[in-house]
Amino acid sequence: MAVVEDVRPLGAGLARSYEVYVRGRLKFRVGQLVYVAFSLDGSGMGFAFPREERAGLVASDPRRFRLPSASDMRFNWVEADLAVLDAAEAQELVVDAWRMVVPQKLSRAYDLAHPDGPGAG
Repeated sequence: MAVVEDVRPLGAGLARSYEVYVRGRLKFRVGQLVYVAFSLDGSGMGFAFPREERAGLVASDPRRFRLPSASDMRFNWVEADLAVLDAAEAQELVVDAWRMVVPQKLSRAYDLAHPDGPGAG
């Protein structure tokens, strides 16, 4: 079971990333782009994800993933139940979401510094 604290240090440490609270919800941004947001109670995590691939992700494991609310369907966004993810999976989702909002050179630099993935090295 993943919890917010499993990914918070990672999100805060990614290049150009910073955390904010909006209406009591913890969110991670790069510039003005939100790439991860947690539910008020910390049980769910929304994250940036390619719009054209999200139906396949949700269909692959509906216990873990769900489509965003109707008002958020226009965005590149998917939601996950943290209770069904482990910490490593949640960290990977955060890094992949971050990759969607940063220049490729930052993503490549992250890969060089963390060849074994998030949380390693």
